[in-house]
Amino acid sequence: MSTSKSLIELLFEKIEEYGKTNYELIKFKLLKTTAIIVPSLISKLIVLLVFFFFMLILSVGIALFLGELCDNLYVGFFIVAAFYLVIGILFHFFLYNWIKKPIGDSIVKQILKQQ
Repeated sequence: MSTSKSLIELLFEKIEEYGKTNYELIKFKLLKTTAIIVPSLISKLIVLLVFFFFMLILSVGIALFLGELCDNLYVGFFIVAAFYLVIGILFHFFLYNWIKKPIGDSIVKQILKQQ
């Protein structure tokens, strides 16, 4: 009887050890994937932020220029706003899938490349 009890205890110890090892392995794989994806996303966000500020300053400049041409500064801002509205509508209807799919594929590719 003591032999079967010790075998069952040994089996439970091995199962517990396997569970702990498997947990540690999953934790390290997640850490590795996170360590690769997060810096990539941060660098892309920094580039987007710089581009955003460039476009903001450029838009203000164009709006002021158009406003001087029309003899009313606010008209220049309305023209620039209307331009961005048209661009936004075009992105929504025509380019949404062209933007969404490559970004999603890029993230999946980075995750799968690490495994």
